[in-house]
Amino acid sequence: MSGSLVWTRRRESVARFWRQYRVHRAGVAGLAGLALLVAVALAAPLLVGDGVQNVTDAPGSALESPSAAFPLGTDQFGRSLLGLLVWGARISLTVGLLAAALSVAIGTLVGVVAGHYGGWLSTVVMRITDWFLVMPTLVLAIVLATVLSRSVWTVVLAIGVTSWPTTARLVRAQTIAVESRPYIERATALGGGHGHIMARHVIPNVMPLVLAQTTLGISSAILTEATLAFLGLGDPAVVSWGGMLQDAREAGAVSSGHWWYLAPPGLAIALVALAFTLCGRAVESVLNPKLGVAR
Repeated sequence: MSGSLVWTRRRESVARFWRQYRVHRAGVAGLAGLALLVAVALAAPLLVGDGVQNVTDAPGSALESPSAAFPLGTDQFGRSLLGLLVWGARISLTVGLLAAALSVAIGTLVGVVAGHYGGWLSTVVMRITDWFLVMPTLVLAIVLATVLSRSVWTVVLAIGVTSWPTTARLVRAQTIAVESRPYIERATALGGGHGHIMARHVIPNVMPLVLAQTTLGISSAILTEATLAFLGLGDPAVVSWGGMLQDAREAGAVSSGHWWYLAPPGLAIALVALAFTLCGRAVESVLNPKLGVAR
């Protein structure tokens, strides 16, 4: 019975969250756009096939302008840019999601530990966090991506381990606020250890903040991935939107006026970043109504 009651409360909580979320028209629009993009990315093998990345058997000639056969034109190898754009969504979204998840996981762990234990440990951890915070994230990511082997996992690691300080500071502040409440004192008096307090009381109360921070962090991670790929630090064996921009630059699309090579991946990056930002602001507003985020 208790398990059934827990699941009933969880369903009611999710339903209440959705009722409040759908009031935010911008958030709903962003969510609809993301749902469409995810569906296209998942269906990419069916929509464009695996051969879209093949250079030797490209169906068109180099740098064709948009036409009925190639709605977005072709790249310097004669491959369909529409097919590459659809296929590249898989890598860009995957890297963004994984990098944001890694960043938030590190930030949450650091923030909870620093806020819970306090004292000299908190001081040391926060000074390290401040050092990462003042250092340019992109520069650190470039250094890691340069030192390590060029792969998708290297990009995820480079973004994740350099963008966690903001989350850490937010979670630490929330942890201190949670641990000042009376039920934490009661749990401690009843024999609750550090692990019990953090796992059963602190982390569940900071999860709404973590959720909002994750949603907002995905757009930043996607932009950083695109920047690294544009600088030639991504995985050359996979297609991503940033990699398409890098290929366009190398092919001289900027100087030769081949706008159809540059515009689609650039717009795709901007739109997906905007969609995640709209969703993140809506989630943040629902979880913390005092923010007064516009609808």
